[in-house]
Amino acid sequence: MSNTKSNPPAPERERRDERAARDERDRENARELGAAGSQLSTAPREESAAGLPAMGVIGWARWFWRQLTSMRVALILLFLLSLGAIPGSLIPQNSVDELKVETFKKAHTTVSPVYEKLQFFDVYSSVWFSAIYILLFISLIGCIVPRTGQFISQLRSRPPGAPKRLTRLPAYTTWRTEAEPEQVREAALAMMRKRRYRAHTVGDAVAAEKGYLREAGNLVFHIALIVMLVAFAWGQLFKSEGGKLIVEGDGFSNTLTQYDDFKSGSLFDADSLAPFSFKLDKFIGTYERRGPQIGTPRTYEAHVTYEKGAYGKPQKTVIKVNEPLVVDGTKVYLNAHGYAPVVSVKNGKGKEVYRSAVPLLPIDNNVTSTGAIKVFDGYRDKNGKKTQLGFQAFFVPTFAGNGKGTMFSQFPAADMPVLALNGYHGYLGPDSGLAQNVYQLDKSKMTEFKDADGKQLKQRLLVGETMKLPDGAGSITFEGIQEWASFQISEQPASGWALTGAVAAIAGLAGSLFIQRRRVWVRAVPGADGVTVVEMAGLGRSESAKLPEELADLAVTLIASAPTAPDADTEPDSSPEPDSDSVEESSEEPAEGAEK
Repeated sequence: MSNTKSNPPAPERERRDERAARDERDRENARELGAAGSQLSTAPREESAAGLPAMGVIGWARWFWRQLTSMRVALILLFLLSLGAIPGSLIPQNSVDELKVETFKKAHTTVSPVYEKLQFFDVYSSVWFSAIYILLFISLIGCIVPRTGQFISQLRSRPPGAPKRLTRLPAYTTWRTEAEPEQVREAALAMMRKRRYRAHTVGDAVAAEKGYLREAGNLVFHIALIVMLVAFAWGQLFKSEGGKLIVEGDGFSNTLTQYDDFKSGSLFDADSLAPFSFKLDKFIGTYERRGPQIGTPRTYEAHVTYEKGAYGKPQKTVIKVNEPLVVDGTKVYLNAHGYAPVVSVKNGKGKEVYRSAVPLLPIDNNVTSTGAIKVFDGYRDKNGKKTQLGFQAFFVPTFAGNGKGTMFSQFPAADMPVLALNGYHGYLGPDSGLAQNVYQLDKSKMTEFKDADGKQLKQRLLVGETMKLPDGAGSITFEGIQEWASFQISEQPASGWALTGAVAAIAGLAGSLFIQRRRVWVRAVPGADGVTVVEMAGLGRSESAKLPEELADLAVTLIASAPTAPDADTEPDSSPEPDSDSVEESSEEPAEGAEK
């Protein structure tokens, strides 16, 4: 039994031969074009696996650096950064709302431990996201620095001379003219410069180049990405953001103790808060009263008086949705609106011990609101013992009438306000050391008031009405209504740089996509019969239909200065029609006669 090697199938051999022929043609074209086809791009050359360095720390470090700074790796890192932002958008973040994170953990006890180990609740400050961010930053810098040097050297150099055979270029045309070669080259040089080409004469040809803004656009795009990354990082490290609910007539001073809630970056300094204050004079809200959009806000604005610094002059302004007040880089946004019923509480002797506008939180679009009224100090029961009062409050700005079940507002404007109360007495727990929600009532150490029938004491009040507490415990009166507005005070440093980087990135990307880097050569030499042969050819960075069109337009313009010469061998009227084979054969190598 002979041990013979089987030949590969015929289709495989054909494909292999075709690839070999194609590679040989590419090598031949590269040799023919020489410098004319080089440096049309500042992109670094990719190294094949066969060119891996020899074993050694320096060699491997150099190879790793070249891989990291390649465009392929930069795109992969950018994709990973976008992919890593997905859990930050879908999963609650501690940096945004810790309460939502706790609620999520209680509702998803199985996956929450896994998310904690993967740092999914702190995505943007996690180790893996920071690593991707830093690697992308390094990769972009490594891409930009060498490409910038190459681009500057290309700007300072002149377009390379024409290759030996212009017929090998993708766009080509030729004709014969009676003009002298020097005249043709001078006309071509003037035409190219008029068309804003960088042009000069090299030997028997004019070399011209255009489209440098393509590479400039590439560099601008990459630099803009770095600016955006730096701006976002700076903004996250030094940002500050807080919220404040203000009732009409009250004010706010930009200090940490004045905020209802406050979040900041890891490098934020409280001393950097912009010194200003403002007072909510009034809130104006109007709503659509008919049609399919009934209840939709039409006017939603807060009239405020603000002061810059400790001794600034008071200035009046209006804060609207998406139209914030800006003071020294800090923006004050109007977030929400609601009602604060004004109530007064009297003890059993008729002495007023509490009077305040109590903000209640909306629970629907018609501003149905709920909250708590807490009387901590000043109240004594009928026996003279100090105690505390608490009332659960339910408010509707537009009451629709009596009915069964829970009442809800029918319209967001205060057309017919009603306040429903039920009361408790005892200990509210202000000294327990635990944080309390001002909108919720802790009833663990409270006793509810009972009416004459032994049922829970509760009552609906119109403005001016009073609910009497049993056993001479006093009363609570619904005195009126004030409105409140919620504001977000935020300082986001480097936001202007981020916007500038985004605009520059779009402009640079547009330039790199729509501007074509191309070179054009015009060769004029005397032919074998003494008539000048003109050749024009163009080469672009990539195949484009615009290059042949542009070359045709340039040829038409140049023919005006170097018109086509008549054929001296045949008469124009009696010349036979040339067959297509002879035309193609004569047009394939039109410059051979000129070279001879």
